[in-house]
Amino acid sequence: MKFKIIFASLAAALTWALASCNDGKTYAELLESEDHYVNNFLADNIVYNDIPADTVFETGKDAPYYRLDEEGQLYMQVINPGTPGNMAKDDDLIYFRYTRYNLRYYEDGKFNYGGGNDDDMGQPNTSFRYNNFSLESSSQWGAGIQRPLAYLPVDCQVNLVVKSQYGITSELAEVQPYLFTIRYYRPKI
Repeated sequence: MKFKIIFASLAAALTWALASCNDGKTYAELLESEDHYVNNFLADNIVYNDIPADTVFETGKDAPYYRLDEEGQLYMQVINPGTPGNMAKDDDLIYFRYTRYNLRYYEDGKFNYGGGNDDDMGQPNTSFRYNNFSLESSSQWGAGIQRPLAYLPVDCQVNLVVKSQYGITSELAEVQPYLFTIRYYRPKI
């Protein structure tokens, strides 16, 4: 039910985005370009189309990327699997720090630059309420950012390829895929 609400919201935003596109490309052309950028990046990596049945993922910087959805909108590489048993529950407050790279600018195995709050502790923390997309603080990040926590503990670290449909909602009109390097953690009490 929650994903139906998310997709209805995304569909409305997408309709608005399509109406406001003025770069001369059709939506189909933008999606084709997005697929090209993602495929260009994934071609330099090992990719598994299925999640392990026991959800025991290979880990590390050379680990494969796992496709997380049937449509190929999300791919996850597990850098650090986190602490067993530390799973998120619905509505848990989850903080995360991230660096994100636009896959459009991936060339020769490298990115020119990335943005986010991971390298600068002066940047504010980012957070969401797990599986609570009725809050703007959660929905603004899109559904993709939360998906790794369906499989991994809260203190994990992942690389996550996110196509625009699962990405930051205010950027849907750009139809740009990103690679996020994300570390999740709980608030300290």
